[in-house]
Amino acid sequence: MEKAQPLELFGHTIAPGTRQHINIPVVRLYTDTPIDLRMEVIHGRQKGPCLLVTAAIHGDELNGVEICRQVLGYKNLARIHGTLIVIPVVNQLGFIQQIRYLPDRRDLNRCFPGSSKGSLGGRLANLITDGIFPHVDFALDLHTGSIHRTNLPQIRTDLTNEPCLALARAFGAPVILHASVRDGSFRHAANEYHIPVLVYEAGEALRLEQASIKLGFKGVLRVMRHLGMLPRKPAKTPTILPWECNQSQWLRSTRDGLVLLHIKQGHLVKEGDTMMTVVNPFDANDSESIIAPYDGVVIGLSQLPLTNEGDALVHLAKISSTLADTEYDQDAIVEELDLGVAQQPVPEMFD
Repeated sequence: MEKAQPLELFGHTIAPGTRQHINIPVVRLYTDTPIDLRMEVIHGRQKGPCLLVTAAIHGDELNGVEICRQVLGYKNLARIHGTLIVIPVVNQLGFIQQIRYLPDRRDLNRCFPGSSKGSLGGRLANLITDGIFPHVDFALDLHTGSIHRTNLPQIRTDLTNEPCLALARAFGAPVILHASVRDGSFRHAANEYHIPVLVYEAGEALRLEQASIKLGFKGVLRVMRHLGMLPRKPAKTPTILPWECNQSQWLRSTRDGLVLLHIKQGHLVKEGDTMMTVVNPFDANDSESIIAPYDGVVIGLSQLPLTNEGDALVHLAKISSTLADTEYDQDAIVEELDLGVAQQPVPEMFD
């Protein structure tokens, strides 16, 4: 096995077989308190790929922060082949304020590749793009849903890219969704360096959800084993066979009112199924149903029981095969993720 060479990163030399905490100055607060881009680098003795794991590019997305903490505490990291770079909180300023954005209201995930002379978001994005991406072979970017929206654990990536698809299958989330690259995003900048990127979406902003964290932690380790960074475990029959979906859409409310859910995350629906009912709180006979436009799996839900016309309520990923022919084990999702996907009956008054 070929031995690794020392890694040079932001003026720091990380010797093979060592682990180093690095703080890169980003900005100072009004109080002259420094804010750093903080990362942990584990550089193995043996040569191998470099994997970058990032979380909290949106400062209120917390599940990824805990996933990173657990990964960094994994006892076998000292034996890895290659290099693991972990940035648990990319957007430190948003994290401190418990908000998605930077103080100037910019979305950091639209600031890449950035510039050393640009906005705060551009400068932070530039540190990652110019300082880290040249060393990286693969990347995992950890996210959650936004405020009052929750996501079924899922991987979003380019399903036409074979390395991305292989990594996504190795991760082990219940849904793999094809996602186009957005200009200014972390993925967009990484693509310029030909880095395969997985985006893990799970849970809701400002919440720590153990099922999403557990799956994310296991997923990171599975990817590392797939890449040969950790020893492979004996093959097991996967608990979850993921849906690989090329299309999805948010279904929107056609009226104002109260939202009565008849589905939960991970639920499989057929075209024509009633997924939720929007009711007039002052009239028991005034309601409209939100109907599934195709066979699909529910991958995102609004958590607010109130809606205005046009609000996004349910994110439905389209599945290509008919539900009658599928071998998808819905009970396995319940057992693995504790999602409770059993359908709630539609109230009689809305039949």
